[in-house]
Amino acid sequence: MAASAPGHSGSIGRAAVAAWLLTSVYYFYQYVLRSAPSVMMPQLGDAFGLTAVGVASLVGLFYYGYAPFSLVAGVGMDQLGPRKVIPLGAAVVGVGTLLFATGDSMLGGIGRFLQGAGGVFALIGAVYIATNYLPAAHAATLIGVTQMFGMAGGSAGQFVVGPAIQGGLPWDRFWLIMGLAAFPIAIALFVLMPRSEAPAAGREGLKRAGEAIGAVFRNPQSIMCGLIAGLLFIPTTIFDMVWGIRFLEEAHNMPYSLAVLRSASVPFGWIIGCPLMGWLSDRIGRRKPVIIGAGVVLFACLAFILYGPTGLFPPFTLGLVAGIASGAAMIPYTVIKEVNRPEHSGTATGVINFVNFSVTALLGPVFARLLVRASDGGDRELVHYQATFSPLLIGVGIAILLTFALTESGPAGRLRRAHN
Repeated sequence: MAASAPGHSGSIGRAAVAAWLLTSVYYFYQYVLRSAPSVMMPQLGDAFGLTAVGVASLVGLFYYGYAPFSLVAGVGMDQLGPRKVIPLGAAVVGVGTLLFATGDSMLGGIGRFLQGAGGVFALIGAVYIATNYLPAAHAATLIGVTQMFGMAGGSAGQFVVGPAIQGGLPWDRFWLIMGLAAFPIAIALFVLMPRSEAPAAGREGLKRAGEAIGAVFRNPQSIMCGLIAGLLFIPTTIFDMVWGIRFLEEAHNMPYSLAVLRSASVPFGWIIGCPLMGWLSDRIGRRKPVIIGAGVVLFACLAFILYGPTGLFPPFTLGLVAGIASGAAMIPYTVIKEVNRPEHSGTATGVINFVNFSVTALLGPVFARLLVRASDGGDRELVHYQATFSPLLIGVGIAILLTFALTESGPAGRLRRAHN
């Protein structure tokens, strides 16, 4: 656990808030990098000599780094403390971004992997600081606000970067600038990050790390939390952030500039939805009703986006509401910490992130192949996108059903069980 009785000193509390805010800014930064490729797919295809599907696979390497290093980041928080691992993660993102800027397919692939491997320390670090150094009564709200920073970066990666690329900013210059920006962030993180107690070293430390991972994975509630989060999340990570702009251009003949704005409305909805869903969950003291209700809304929005008539809703409405509803995907990040031992706080966050983004890493190439198969490798139309992405509806439905099997870990649920 964190050292020095976190939360008992005003100075420690202020330092923790500053560290959490800066780590959330780091999360904003890495989310810009995560979503930016969606607005420069043609430029990346020309630079790397790849088809649109090939670029999607290259971009998807982010999640092959992000998912497994979730476990490394989570265990690192528990065993070493945030000061020793979060700044290192930011520096790794910088190196990966500079490699991606080279335009070489091999170096770019390695760079994209490193962006994911280092980027995961942002979310897990911010969640760790929020739940170990700041008031526990606001856990879901704080985690929601953390994700709000991330999705603000996701929106900026489309809403801001898209017009810049269209206005003539070379794609490689963007990645060069963003890569160099990582190193001041890493230095600032090291300076502001709270110190932790000396961890167990050598074999004892590895043994404790292995025991923590095993304990969290053996808890069925942990796996369900990861699957629920992943199934509610992939409409954003795969459909919107990889194929959203192409979907609007090819299936609805929408101009590029407008497609960028429409696609960016989904992560903008997360900016609203993540803290709102977390606050609502803390307010009523329950987790499951919020996840289930939001899941139903997300299902309806996806169905209308894929199959509904155009013009039925005002512009940006469906994307915005879908983003708000899918913000409930962060509530399982609170649940998994509440159904596991407190000393496994960082590890639990790592495990849910691992399961969550393993779903994205594994399914991203599958959806790309399905889209190629549906269109026979030719021009893509609405029917091809419908055939490819309709399984997202099944995934959201499964997430809703799995939520019914979750233990209600909110304060009201725990109080009710204590009285029975």
